[in-house]
Amino acid sequence: MTAAIRQYLVITGNYWAFTLTDGALRMLVVLHFHQLGYSPLEIALLFIFYEFFGVVTNLVGGYLGARMGLNRTMNIGLFLQIVALGMLAVPAAMLTVPWVMAAQALSGIAKDLNKMSAKSGIKLLVPDEQQGTLYKWVAILTGSKNTLKGVGFFLGGVLLMAAGFTGAVIIMAVALGLVWLASLFLLGQDLGKSKAKPKFSEILSKSRAINVLSAARMFLFGARDVWFVVALPVYLHTVFGWDFWKVGGFMATWIIGYGFIQTTAPRITGNMEGKQPAVLWAAALALIPAAIAIGLTAGWSPQFVIVGGLLLFGVLFAVNSSLHSYLIVSYARGDGVSLDVGFYYMSNAAGRLLGTILSGWVYQAYGLEACLWISSGLVAMAALLSLMLPERRPVAA
Repeated sequence: MTAAIRQYLVITGNYWAFTLTDGALRMLVVLHFHQLGYSPLEIALLFIFYEFFGVVTNLVGGYLGARMGLNRTMNIGLFLQIVALGMLAVPAAMLTVPWVMAAQALSGIAKDLNKMSAKSGIKLLVPDEQQGTLYKWVAILTGSKNTLKGVGFFLGGVLLMAAGFTGAVIIMAVALGLVWLASLFLLGQDLGKSKAKPKFSEILSKSRAINVLSAARMFLFGARDVWFVVALPVYLHTVFGWDFWKVGGFMATWIIGYGFIQTTAPRITGNMEGKQPAVLWAAALALIPAAIAIGLTAGWSPQFVIVGGLLLFGVLFAVNSSLHSYLIVSYARGDGVSLDVGFYYMSNAAGRLLGTILSGWVYQAYGLEACLWISSGLVAMAALLSLMLPERRPVAA
C-alpha cells in the first residue's frame, strides 16, 4: 500500500466518521424538537446558522488550510464537532433555541472545515496527469459521504430511541473523540501547507474557471434546497399525510441512493471532454423540477409525480454534483489548493443558505409548485454559467 493510498484512507475514514455524526445530529435535533411541538418550518430555521457559518468557514478555512496545513484544519473540524455535541449534552432545561442554534453554528463550522480539508487533501495525493484517478477518488469520497449522511439519519433515530437525546450525543462525542485522537497521529503533517504564505486578501479566487464554477455550484445547490429542505418534508407530512418517521426514512433513503449514484458518476459520464458534461447534465436536470410542477398543476397523481420526479432528480443531481466536485479539485492549483477549494465550497454553502431561506418563504407564500419553478430556473442558470467554463482534456483512466 503506497503512502498516498494510506493517507487517502485516513482522510476518507476521518470524513466518514464526521459525516455519520453530522447526519445523526441533524436527525436528533429534528426529532427532538418535533417532539417538543415545533413546526417543521421552525425546526428548519434552527439550521440557519449552520448554513450561514458554512459560508464564512469555507472562505476563511481555505486560507487557514494553506497557512496551517490541511491536517490541522481537518482535526480542528473534528474537535469542534465534539464540542458542539458536548453543548447539546446539557440538561433539558438548558436546551433553549438560542443554545441549540449556537451548537448548530459550531457544527456548521466543523463540517465545512472537515469537508474542505478532505477534498483539498485528495488533490495533493494524485499526480496531475492522472485525471481519471482523481475523478474516481473524488467521486468515491463525495458519494460515500452522502450515503453515510443518510445512514446517519437512521443512526440518529436509533440512538434517540435507545439512549435518549442526551445519551445519544454523549455516545457520538466519545466515538468521535477516539477518531480525533487517531487522526492526530495518522494524518500526514503539513498536508496542503502552502510553500508561500498566502495573504488574507488571497481568499477570493483570481481564477476565472473557479469563479465561474463556484457561481454554477451556488445555483445548483440553491436549486436543490429551495424545495428539498423545508417545502418537501412539510408537503409529504401535510398533503400525503405521512408520519414523521416515514418522511425521515424516505429522505434518508433518497440521500443514500443519491450518494451511491455519485460514486458511480465517472462510469455514467464516461470520458467526456471539457465543459460539455457540466452543461449537458445541468440542462437535463433543469427539466425535472419543471416537469414535476407541470404534473402537479395538471392534476396528475401527486404521489407518482413527487416520488418519481424526486428519484429522477436525485440521479441527475448526483451526477451534476460529482462532476462539479471533480472539476474544482482539477482546476485548483497545487500549492495552496485549499484556497481555491474553500472559495468554491463557500459558494456551495451560500447556495444551501439561499435555498433554505427560499424554501420556507416561497412554500409558505406560494406553495410547492412555485418552489419547483424556482428550482428549475436556478439549475438553468448553472447550465448557462457552465458554458463559460474552460475546456478540459478528456478524463483518462
